[in-house]
Amino acid sequence: MTSTNASPNPSTASGPSVVTLGTAGLTAGHVLAVARRGARVDLDPAAREEVDRVRAHVDALAAPGHAPVYGVSTGFGALADTAIDPGMRGALQRSLIRSHAAGAGPAVETEVVRALMLLRARTLASGRTGVRPVVLETMLALLNAHITPIVHEYGSLGCSGDLAPLSHCALVLMGEGRARDRAGEERPVRELLAEAGIEPIELAEKEGLALVNGTDGMLGMLLMAIADLDELVRIADVTCSLTVQGLRGRDSVFRPELHTPLRPHPGQAASAANILDLLQGSLIIADVTAEGSRVQDAYSLRCAPQVAGGVRDTLDHARTVAERELAASIDNPVVLEDGTITSNGNFHGAPVAYVLDFLAVVAADLASIAERRTDRMLDKARSHGLPPFLANDPGVDSGFMIAQYTQAALVSEMKRLAMPASVDSIPSSAMQEDHVSMGWHAARKLRTAVENLRRVLAIELLTAARACDLRAPLAPSAAGAAAIAVLRGTVDGPGPDTFLAPDIAEAESRLADGSVLEAVQSVTGQLR
Repeated sequence: MTSTNASPNPSTASGPSVVTLGTAGLTAGHVLAVARRGARVDLDPAAREEVDRVRAHVDALAAPGHAPVYGVSTGFGALADTAIDPGMRGALQRSLIRSHAAGAGPAVETEVVRALMLLRARTLASGRTGVRPVVLETMLALLNAHITPIVHEYGSLGCSGDLAPLSHCALVLMGEGRARDRAGEERPVRELLAEAGIEPIELAEKEGLALVNGTDGMLGMLLMAIADLDELVRIADVTCSLTVQGLRGRDSVFRPELHTPLRPHPGQAASAANILDLLQGSLIIADVTAEGSRVQDAYSLRCAPQVAGGVRDTLDHARTVAERELAASIDNPVVLEDGTITSNGNFHGAPVAYVLDFLAVVAADLASIAERRTDRMLDKARSHGLPPFLANDPGVDSGFMIAQYTQAALVSEMKRLAMPASVDSIPSSAMQEDHVSMGWHAARKLRTAVENLRRVLAIELLTAARACDLRAPLAPSAAGAAAIAVLRGTVDGPGPDTFLAPDIAEAESRLADGSVLEAVQSVTGQLR
């Protein structure tokens, strides 16, 4: 659903170059460092000792004569009551991985696979899964050698965890399946492992299940979406502030006394404060205030903090869920502190799936209000003196008419993507797994929504910059001028129609590489 292999998001542009994996888990920053910037992962010796200690309990339960234990000496899913002879248990684990590596469709992005592998390694390092240390060490070796298993778009129902995606990764640990090298080229797995000095592993009891029972894919994509949306919601304040100036709007609705004291949503107050800061010193706004001809602006301007603020508050909730999931040790069965192994339902992705869907909803609405602002600048009946479609010679030139069509198409797709995946469930495994989360699908559509939101904001940036230029000799705020200056480095100002698609792509790139936000914040300080 998306083709981006790594995000240029400035929020992830710095961080540790080495992450140490211990029993205590990871932070979001650790995951972003490994997934997006290729940070090395080292294993804390204490974590290795704990993994080794817990494995001894599994070996005891696997001994001949012991009562059947799910995943250790039995089959899986609907075959959970089928005892497996000790001589066949290695074959059982291999068969599990081979049969579950049943994905289809396009390969997902490198950053998603790296996050998936790291988060599974995090659970293995917790000591609650019962694998041997060599399994964990081999997975980290793959990450550090930048060997990326090929994982497909379709195959996970989000319960029991991201089974198919994780199985494609586990298959590479066994020296099978498909993988790419550091340069992104697919090569034979055995060749890649040999080049990196990695020995394929022979799975023992419990290890196949431990490698595939987790919410790691959907969690990794949630963490990256939160990082991206943290940036984009601030960019939305920037583009909104430019539009307010381009449309000769008023700044009075962004005053702090209208927000926290009257409606104490923290995100709303943050957005209003940002926009007010971004408008400081605008000669366009000063002229509007002196003119005093209008009392109110349209909702898409006046209510911008309420919408962008709701996005921020939803992000905060999603962050809380992500942090809780980062602290979890998800496997089935799981090894408890006293060494007993018991089945559970913690692999169900519902908590993560819900917030992935919530974020797709708010991303769509943030895009929708930006598109409405853009359309207003192009309509001579509502733009307060701007030429139709901001065209140089209306009639001969079409200006930004079709750029708004593109925006509308993006927003329309985002509205479809806002339909929650988590309300769907298709029973599987002979009705043993009769309710599933669809969290992986919620994550995949959110990634597309995030990319579309950036494109929508890029078109608003293009349009608002031209509208501000057309207000000359009145100048925009210093922060607005800084944003426009970055854009004008690669995109020309007002003039006759030109090939517009490259300009849209350039504006998108300037948002993605952080240069617009950096220039603005050099004037305003860090936006909230």
